[in-house]
Amino acid sequence: MAPMATHPYADLPRRAFWRSAISERSALELEGLYEPRFAVDRQDRIATAGSCFAQHIGRNFRERGYGFLDLEPAPALLPKAEHLTYGYGMYSARFGNLYTPRQLVQLFERAEGGRAPVEDVWIEADGRHVDPFRPTIEPGGFADAADYAAARGAHLAAVRRIPTETDLFVFTFGLTESWRDTRDGSVYPTCPGTVHGEFDPAHHEFVNFRHRELLEDFESFMAMMLAANPAVRFLITVSPVPLTATASGGHVLSATMASKSTLRSVCAELVASHSQVDYFPSYELVASHPMRAMFFEPNLRTVARRGVAHVMDYFFTAHGEPSAAAPAAPVAAPVAASGAAPAGPAVPAGSGSAADDDVVCDEAILEAFGR
Repeated sequence: MAPMATHPYADLPRRAFWRSAISERSALELEGLYEPRFAVDRQDRIATAGSCFAQHIGRNFRERGYGFLDLEPAPALLPKAEHLTYGYGMYSARFGNLYTPRQLVQLFERAEGGRAPVEDVWIEADGRHVDPFRPTIEPGGFADAADYAAARGAHLAAVRRIPTETDLFVFTFGLTESWRDTRDGSVYPTCPGTVHGEFDPAHHEFVNFRHRELLEDFESFMAMMLAANPAVRFLITVSPVPLTATASGGHVLSATMASKSTLRSVCAELVASHSQVDYFPSYELVASHPMRAMFFEPNLRTVARRGVAHVMDYFFTAHGEPSAAAPAAPVAAPVAASGAAPAGPAVPAGSGSAADDDVVCDEAILEAFGR
């Protein structure tokens, strides 16, 4: 009898097969899900940006002794407990949440003087000034035009420093849905009228960015960074946090799946096309179905602290760091809304009930409008 012909699947590793990689393993012990494309060292200057989940990434880099860039630090007299309230320490500059690559591109265009938005300030009824592009970083807004101009100038000056002072830029893709100005295409982090400002249907429109647009936007941002610093590298990920609400006209679950699938596909394309880009599977480690929703709170949207800890430990362990999580007795997965506990492995106890209490998420305001 002739020997059996060989084929490409014969010598694949265990992680390539669903049975050996997933079915026969605890979801807490997945191997080979992330194999770093390049090393991340403590000497690297690391800048972070993105959706609210990205705040956890920057905080972990800082707390674990990595070179987290904070180019717009809090004033010395501001109590540390109020730093997040005023947008300090969230990211490498005080730009608040950047949910889409278009926001990222436009921010750097403004910093370099290449973009001057038509609607560059919202003035409240009491005369206070609000930045439309970071509406939550100054509670209640700035006192007057002078204060607003000074804060904006300092902020854009900090943003201009990022390309030349960064070794690794970390970005978390959050949403495809957004709102923009019909006059010049400027994109806002929140719909005008929800947090601040007034909604004007003649000037404000809903947009749901497509794969091609998202890809082109991030590649445009990369080109800006690489023009100033050819050695910069990029670490990208997708937020596992579902949409709070959708303006697409569809169901929020379908809208979430479409958004996250599109963003994940964009990340795959970026990694395939650019050797200086790596992807870390935050989304897979929390929101994929083998995890059985065990890292979400009962609302199935908020990522629990134990989930954040699991994600970050997975990242740093892959880069040769020991786990930062203290040993703890396992606890049951969160109980679903129906009252039935989802089947699956136990998860480690965290230091608190939820992770949203130490991040600022502009999109969360939409919860108030639900019925």
